Amino acid sequence: MSAETPFEPQRFTLTRADLVRYAGASGDFNPIHWSDRVAGAVGLPGVIAHGMLTLGLVGSAIAAWTGDAEVVELGAKFTAPVVVPDDDGGVVVEVAATKVSSDNGLMTIAMEVRCGDAKVLGMPKATVRA
Repeated sequence: MSAETPFEPQRFTLTRADLVRYAGASGDFNPIHWSDRVAGAVGLPGVIAHGMLTLGLVGSAIAAWTGDAEVVELGAKFTAPVVVPDDDGGVVVEVAATKVSSDNGLMTIAMEVRCGDAKVLGMPKATVRA
């Protein structure tokens, strides 16, 4: 792949049921991830997805783009919450690659991760073994 090669954006739908499953798998039962009352009491706009679940979606996008290449490094800043409504439709998180570079068998992918109009991860970047 040459520099600046775009990847097809990946879209993931998160529902409250997904948050429950992730809480069970991760052991993170913080009520901001399942209780509107608690989320509101701490100033959140509603129940939010776990930050690491959101970052995990980035990992899923990378796997789709690279055919499960070895991820050497993955990082981002959590900049905005992913608010998950209490309905069956959930919310869509979109992961788009904005830049690609290759050097010495390693590929660096810079991404943009959005939920609606908000960038939910700042400076998401991954390095994979190409």
